[in-house]
Amino acid sequence: MGGPENPTLRVLHVSQPVEAGVARVVAGLVADQRRRGWEVLVACPGEGWLADTVRAAGARLLPWRASRSPGPSVPGEAAALRRVVAATDPQVVHLHSAKAGLAGRLAVRGRRPTVFQPHAWSFEAVTGPVQTASRGWERFAQRWTELTLCVSEAELATGRAAGMTGPAVVAPNGVEPQVWAPRDRATARDALGLAPAPTVVCVGRLARQKGQDMLLEAWPGVRRAVPDARLVLVGTGPDEAALRARADDSVRFAPGERLAEWYAAADVVAVPSRWEAGLPLVAMEAMAGQRSVVAFDVAGIGGYLGDAGAAVPPFDVEAFAAALTARLLDPAAAAREAEVGRAVATTRFAAATSQAAVAEHLLRLAGAR
Repeated sequence: MGGPENPTLRVLHVSQPVEAGVARVVAGLVADQRRRGWEVLVACPGEGWLADTVRAAGARLLPWRASRSPGPSVPGEAAALRRVVAATDPQVVHLHSAKAGLAGRLAVRGRRPTVFQPHAWSFEAVTGPVQTASRGWERFAQRWTELTLCVSEAELATGRAAGMTGPAVVAPNGVEPQVWAPRDRATARDALGLAPAPTVVCVGRLARQKGQDMLLEAWPGVRRAVPDARLVLVGTGPDEAALRARADDSVRFAPGERLAEWYAAADVVAVPSRWEAGLPLVAMEAMAGQRSVVAFDVAGIGGYLGDAGAAVPPFDVEAFAAALTARLLDPAAAAREAEVGRAVATTRFAAATSQAAVAEHLLRLAGAR
């Protein structure tokens, strides 16, 4: 029950993604806030992993039909959210990622405390006139944003450089140490039907941002040095057909499920993203699962990763191939990095710390109003 030392809150989370990293962050916040005794509402598409997880957590699911990209559907999506807000009267609205940030701020227009969490800025995903328009919208929408919640100093700096001048704080994403606890590699491979061969796993939406095309470009270099190496791309997305067309028979595709087992099955986890908000959730989960990580050093990933793997120059596929190869050829070195990663992920990036910080910000905003 709520009280002076245990205040309650009615918060509405809005998310268009229902799978992968953004959805996992939302689910973690929902579970934490339910444990606090809060009334938690979630507007998101009614089917998918997030919707099922929201129901299981005892939060109230409010189905919200929304496409991923901006376009002619936005007015209808904003109107739907306006009806949700009117019917539920949340004390704080927490918008996750670009589409919710667009439709949600058009719907609420600052009439109640609104938090926007970009999960990577929308203008980083586009170029030319669309990028200019997206950057302009983000600057304009600051008037309807009581707080911007960034997951890293790099994401905050990117926003400031693009003209976002409103109140903003950094609250890194976190992982649940027990959920991603280390598992036996051989057991995981047996359960997944993998042969006992050197294995690289890449988890993420099959889309340009996540860079699987660059990983496939690097992969022949790995295979020349480690002929029996295998690569698994775990996830789905709009680029799946194109990636399958480029892949040889050493590459396996798998749906974005059983992630803890896939991390466990890996010798190395690859994170070839073109851009991120900070250290990606996938990297944190792999570190918590005690696996070495190789990533492109975008958004300051190298500073977070440290001795838990390698961060190579952005988009240098030869360097990426060399970093993967080195760890496949020297499993003992990869194991030492993995031990460092587990220690870092379970202390610096523990979910409880991040979720507590977010809860404090939401309570402060509600109290200020």
